[in-house]
Amino acid sequence: MAKPEPATLQRAAELEEALRSIIRGKNDVVRLALVSIIARGHLLIEGVPGVGKTTLAHALARAIDCEFQRVQFTSDMLPSDVLGISIFSNAEQRFEFKRGPIFTNILLADEINRTTPKTQSALLEAMNERQVTVDGYAHELPNPFLVIATQNPVEHHGTYPLPESQMDRFLLRVHMGYPESQSEREILRGAAGAARLPNLEPVLKAEDVLELQDAADKIRVDDSLVDYALAIVAQTRVSEHLSLGVSPRGSLMLYKAAQAMAFLEGRDFCNPDDFKRLSVPTFAHRVVVNARYSSTMKKTEQAESILRDIVESVPVPV
Repeated sequence: MAKPEPATLQRAAELEEALRSIIRGKNDVVRLALVSIIARGHLLIEGVPGVGKTTLAHALARAIDCEFQRVQFTSDMLPSDVLGISIFSNAEQRFEFKRGPIFTNILLADEINRTTPKTQSALLEAMNERQVTVDGYAHELPNPFLVIATQNPVEHHGTYPLPESQMDRFLLRVHMGYPESQSEREILRGAAGAARLPNLEPVLKAEDVLELQDAADKIRVDDSLVDYALAIVAQTRVSEHLSLGVSPRGSLMLYKAAQAMAFLEGRDFCNPDDFKRLSVPTFAHRVVVNARYSSTMKKTEQAESILRDIVESVPVPV
């Protein structure tokens, strides 16, 4: 199988460079965000207020020349505020569907866990099937379609934790921690961060994103790596430390993410490290820690710690 086309790799590199010009000192987060896009997955960005979650989402949207909508989730929002609503037209003497902000290529669901579970659930069908059903009629969403959601840690006041079914629809969850000293200096000086967003020019079009996604689908995955991934998944389902293991959707997401990572590194094949390094960001938000083994550690950190132990316990294929 031939390696990815140089022109295709160049476009991916240009997108990554554009994001790094805004988000300084977070190269691993930027790379994971690109993995999510190229693997046709949705991205969940978590962190305390003010660390750049929304800036990263905006940078992604500005760097790709396609339709973009932002929804600021609040506790009084309704599903119709996201999906749209049917309104009776006196002129036509029939109901007309007025499309909501979800009908876009990139949807920024800002602070998604500050709205009620009823409104959160409005995204479930869209994220899984790329369509929404309103009043019995299914409406297809544009292609590509990507949800970039930000959320504050569940320990913060005024949050509604996302249910397991919703978390399972996100390909990756990444953490936006505090920036390093030099990166924060650049933010203060206006050399990075939100202040630079107006100067960010699009480097890709929607068609380019589809081309990158198709190229990643062709990355070869050896049978031994499939067995390796399934062995990790199996351990999450029998671990006494977890009351909920990884779903089959989670297995598929890891497979797609590994292909995207290999593509970004210019390879036409996956290696064990692709699966190993992506297991935690792909699985940590899908598992539930057994209450008997809860500790003073935050839930997200504890889940990640357990998963790292599981990954280390599974033999790596030669």
